[in-house]
Amino acid sequence: MKDIGYSIDLPYGQLDISGDETAGFRPFQLLVSSIAVCSGGVFRKILDKKRLSYTNIDIEADVVRNEKSVNEVTEVHLRFIVEGAEASHEKLEKALELATKNCPIVQSVNGSILITETIQIKS
Repeated sequence: MKDIGYSIDLPYGQLDISGDETAGFRPFQLLVSSIAVCSGGVFRKILDKKRLSYTNIDIEADVVRNEKSVNEVTEVHLRFIVEGAEASHEKLEKALELATKNCPIVQSVNGSILITETIQIKS
């Protein structure tokens, strides 16, 4: 426990968590980051296994929270921006669908948070 929030020591380093973003990552930011990075990691593995080349993948997240209730996260839209892809949009979408089905974090929140995903190809 800290003055504002909490701190956790992990093998990679210290993580500060707080409802006040001047004192650490906010819990909802960690939730959304976990969803995005898990999905992105599985997506990369699938692209690599299918030998679908790319040079970079950025992920942007749009979050909807229910401010009338307890401000819970109700929707997360992930936009995968794939650079240097030599595969068709259709092949990338199929790989992303497979990633969604195999991402443990996405599946953990399935039914509680609406997760939508789109792909944008950037040359």
